[in-house]
Amino acid sequence: MGKGGNGEFAGRNKKRNRKKGRWLSKRWKRKKLKLKEKYDAMEGAPQAKGIVVEKATLEQKQPHSGLIKVVKVQLIKNGRLVTAFPPRDKAITFIDEHDEVTIRGLGGSQRGQIGSIPGVRYAVEFVNDVALQSLRKGKKEKSKR
Repeated sequence: MGKGGNGEFAGRNKKRNRKKGRWLSKRWKRKKLKLKEKYDAMEGAPQAKGIVVEKATLEQKQPHSGLIKVVKVQLIKNGRLVTAFPPRDKAITFIDEHDEVTIRGLGGSQRGQIGSIPGVRYAVEFVNDVALQSLRKGKKEKSKR
């Protein structure tokens, strides 16, 4: 008699082996161990609000060159400091220090950065509850706090 197999009474073994094999999947393992909630600054939420602490520039990773404008944001919910990227041309001009911004994940693969921006995982969506893109296009004005 062989071990395991697909016999009439193999259901229990098949179930156990499936449970064991699941742990080899990176996505499933992260989900079960709640690693996103533990280590992500936004604690698993899709968006988070924060206060702009400073505007800064970062150098791009090789093989690109150029300065990327970013903002350092202190999250309101847990006080953590994260770096966020205002997407598109001249978007940084609409953000000042002490503004309240809403950030979202940048959406790189495996919770990572996008392209040649080193260590930046978040993008700015709203500034003082006004969409950054409508500020850029001149459709709305930023509310004065």
